[in-house]
This record gives sequence, structure tokens and C-alpha cells, in this order.
Amino acid sequence: MPELPEVETVRRGLERLIVGRKIISVDVRVPKMVKTDVEAFRLDLPGQTVEAMRRRGKYLIFDLGRQVLISHLRMEGKYLLFPDEVPANKHFHVFFGLDDGSTLVYQDVRKFGTMELLSKTAEAAYFESKKIGPEPTPKDFKLAPFERALLSSQKSIKPLLLEQKLVAGLGNIYVDEVLWAAKIHPERGARSLNKAEIRRLRQEIIRILQLGIDKGGSTIRTYRNALGEDGTMQEHLKVYGQTGQPCARCATPISKIKAGGRGTHFCPRCQRR
Repeated sequence: MPELPEVETVRRGLERLIVGRKIISVDVRVPKMVKTDVEAFRLDLPGQTVEAMRRRGKYLIFDLGRQVLISHLRMEGKYLLFPDEVPANKHFHVFFGLDDGSTLVYQDVRKFGTMELLSKTAEAAYFESKKIGPEPTPKDFKLAPFERALLSSQKSIKPLLLEQKLVAGLGNIYVDEVLWAAKIHPERGARSLNKAEIRRLRQEIIRILQLGIDKGGSTIRTYRNALGEDGTMQEHLKVYGQTGQPCARCATPISKIKAGGRGTHFCPRCQRR
């Protein structure tokens, strides 16, 4: 699943490609992907201009002025821009014809992605209902509420971070990387962390997600950004996908277990339980 760095990279690509473009036509081939009224989606979008591309957590936001189109890529969603003819592809599901003759296409092999067209005034309530935590920046992601939430939780640290409630944007890859960097076992109880560990964890969440953005995300399985380019963050991963390889800190072989139902990579020496 694309995580925050991948979604931010897609946002930046779309910002370069389509901001200022007017939508001329909309063709929805898989109606179940549109979670708001499909006919309104088809009828309201033509004539609107993409004024900005924004992001909240793992959600892409097409800012159309009076309305917003909120898109979640789920497992394998992608946006592709074709300047001329669009090739045939059974995985192309939503087509946006633009005023320069190009077509923005949403591709999704698994058809898990979602799109919702809302009034801009409904955006804040929409994200409040999703209970998404702060963005992982020093300004938004404050230590004190993060510490309070961890110390009052009965959950293990990895599944808690995956919930998106404490901080937005972490998925399986980056949680493994963050916990390795912070030297915290993924099955540790959140309330067992001391204040120094919590400070270090917050710092590593901010640092590693920003590194992921800087590297254009991780190209694992089928991820590509909106420009059709591969990210390079996978070259910097320390534990995810490194089962049996020596830990970059202590040379102990990296282990893989199930934690919270997810495949989880960690160093049994550096991340003692």
C-alpha cells in the first residue's frame, strides 16, 4: 500500500502535471470506486478546474475551488497522464479528459481505491470522521499529546502506530523502519515506553517519513509516482524486506514475525522486548 511518502510524491507529480487544467469529461468504468453519488460525480466535475493538489495523511485531495475530490489509492492505485491517445488497459477505471487534450487515468489492479466528491465546506468534517492524527512534521506532531496517548494505551506499539490516530501516514514499511531506528521492539506495549524512547520515536517518525519523501517513496511491488518514475527509498530500508540479512547496526540477522497480523521485520538484538 502506498504510504505517506509515496502519496506525497504522487501529489507533487500531479501538481506539476494538472494544476490549472480544466476537466472537460469524466468516464467512470467501475462505479463502486466512487463512494459518493456516481451521477453527481460524472455531472459535477466537467467544467471545474484543478486549482491545487493537497494531501491529508494518505489521502490525495484535488482542490476544485467549491468542491474537493478526495482519492485514496489503497493497495495499488495509480494516476497516469496521457497527452494523446490512451492505450487499452483492463485496469484503467476512471478517465478525466482535460482541456489541453490530455487524459488523466486512474489505474487500479485490485479495484480497492476510492474517490469521493464533496463540498469544500464538508472537508474538515470528513477528515475528523476518519480520526486521522497530525501530519508528521515538527510543527503539527507535538510530543506531549503523543506521549499521553502512548502511556494510556493498552495496545502494542506497532498496531497502534498503524491506526493513523496518533500520527498520519505510517504504513507497514515505515513503521518497521521507525521502530528499528528508535530501537523499540514492535510487540512492546505502548505504555511500557519511557519518555526518552517516546522522544526518540517521535523524532524518527518525522525523520524517516521525510527521508521517504525526499527519496520519492519506495518502489516495492508496483508503486510508481504520477510521472511514471520509480522511487528510491527501498535502497535505504534497514529492516523491511531484509529477513536474514545482517542488521546495519550490530550485524545480527534481521528477523520476521507477525505483529498485529502484519509481517514485521526487526533486529532481535537492537530491539529487545
